[in-house]
Amino acid sequence: MSNVRYHYDVIVIGAGHAGTEAAAAAARLGARTALLTTNLDTVGQMSCNPAIGGVAKGQIVREVDALGGLMGQAIDATGIQFRLLNVRKGPAMHSPRAQADKRGYQQHIKLAIESQTGLDLRQETVDDLITVEETDPDAIERGVRHRVVGVKVRGDAEYLAPTVVLTTGTFLQAIMHTGMSTTAGGRAGEGTTQGISGALGRLGFEIDRFKTGTPPRLNAKTIDFAALDVQPGDAIPKPFSFMTGKLDVQQMPCHLTYTNENVHQLIRDNLDRAPMYSGRIESRGPRYCPSIEDKIVRFADKSEHQLFLEPEGRQTHEVYVNGISTSLPRDVQDQMFPLIAGCEKAQIMRYGYAVEYDFCPPTQLWPHLETKTVAGLFFAGQINGTTGYEEAAGQGLIAGLNAARLVAGRSTWVPSRDQAYIGVLVDDLVTAGTDEPYRMFTSRAEFRLLLRQDNADRRLTPIADELGLIDSSRRQRFDEKKKQIEHAMDLLKKIRVEGTPGDVYLRRSEVDWDVMRGIAPELSAIDDEAAQQCLYDIKYEGYITRQKADVEKQRRHADKKIPASFDYLSIDALRIEAKEKLNRVRPISLDQAKRISGITPADLALVLAHLENRS
Repeated sequence: MSNVRYHYDVIVIGAGHAGTEAAAAAARLGARTALLTTNLDTVGQMSCNPAIGGVAKGQIVREVDALGGLMGQAIDATGIQFRLLNVRKGPAMHSPRAQADKRGYQQHIKLAIESQTGLDLRQETVDDLITVEETDPDAIERGVRHRVVGVKVRGDAEYLAPTVVLTTGTFLQAIMHTGMSTTAGGRAGEGTTQGISGALGRLGFEIDRFKTGTPPRLNAKTIDFAALDVQPGDAIPKPFSFMTGKLDVQQMPCHLTYTNENVHQLIRDNLDRAPMYSGRIESRGPRYCPSIEDKIVRFADKSEHQLFLEPEGRQTHEVYVNGISTSLPRDVQDQMFPLIAGCEKAQIMRYGYAVEYDFCPPTQLWPHLETKTVAGLFFAGQINGTTGYEEAAGQGLIAGLNAARLVAGRSTWVPSRDQAYIGVLVDDLVTAGTDEPYRMFTSRAEFRLLLRQDNADRRLTPIADELGLIDSSRRQRFDEKKKQIEHAMDLLKKIRVEGTPGDVYLRRSEVDWDVMRGIAPELSAIDDEAAQQCLYDIKYEGYITRQKADVEKQRRHADKKIPASFDYLSIDALRIEAKEKLNRVRPISLDQAKRISGITPADLALVLAHLENRS
């Protein structure tokens, strides 16, 4: 045993988007927290695309911000282009997205972590988990076999804590591929993590492999932007954070170009040299974000594919080529760009590559993201089979706050599917697992009209206040907004337009807030954010009421809890498949049980009957 020991309440391993949110959340709740990373210069680094948000992902960022997280304020402070996507559709589909100054974003997150009271940031390489055998009979009955008590780091030292959050990203047993060339590492220029995978295997965790990829980066000085379509930001950029007022930012344009048949033929001629097609990579990759090799094979009828040229910052000429993720050999990548309009003379600054890495299927977690067999050990981010900065941040915040609450002897908290996209994300993972890198879409949220990006603070900030996740300035700002909305609704009800109350008149499809301001000048005192909330509440009142009724119906099922020690194997009439799936997932309620793939209403009826007999 080491002579050098450090004592904490919560230890977070990995300082990416999951780790930084986990550590900050735990510290905000008063837990003595250590954030350990192999390289202090990569805290909060954007490993792939230089952007935050997007369809459904933007909603998650707004929710992280409403819960007091870091990501929203960081992108507001360092964004170089802001766009609200799907504005021609209904408000449930509106999704904010922003290009980031990549280095600026990373530095903002690092400073926020360094400034957080109760949080120590340390450059350490974790080699092993320290665990003891579980002795509590109740825990053993729930399936717990071990309890985490800390970690061992390189250099013969130990960090001891009753809770540990693993946010290791793509670094577990990671291998990078470019053509036939392979290098150990989870990101270009960095290494891999071996010890933690070994510890997880020793503790009995199921471990699988996924792959992801990244595109080449080009030198902007060598791109002919005049030949390309320009994609500007919104004329009036809207912030991510509810703490940000109006954004005053000089935006940078993105540009659009396309592949063509010559590019496609080059790729087809070299598919045997692509790791995915030569057999060197057998892991599953993200279906919704395929490599350019996959696109050419799967969509053989398409004559072109869009490529977005995205600047990586104000102080660099590096350009991210969104849409051409690849692991083709370097010489093929060199030949590819001279065939693309605007890129005929483009110089590659970084070559694209694929990464294979270990992850743990997330059905091994409780909904609060603690592992089922090792008490005090939490997983968040890509170790759970997800992809994306935003999904990682949401999980990290949930894992960090629950680790801190566990140490404090308090009950855990996870948002439900009708409260947040984060709730949908977590429930999908722990209930159904994932057979490909998981990405959030609006279609995954059955109550998406309730889960709009614009009302994330109204849904979650009061809860964050109760949990202790937010400070007084955020509480005060939220209270002022709430009063503004209440005042605006009172004014609308008093206004008469052609004998009709203002709130009823506003329901008409041709009437918007500007029309109402023209009729009733006193409404001009209401700020835009509060006015938007009033407008959506009134316009979509019927749909919202209907969704809330559906929520209440589902909650009646959710109220029927299932003890963690419930013995599914003893129900003789239950199908073998149902026994296996229920025993593996161990749902905490009938509501969760019904979402497990392959579980039928008849299976649920049997479980309910046995629950009632047991009680």
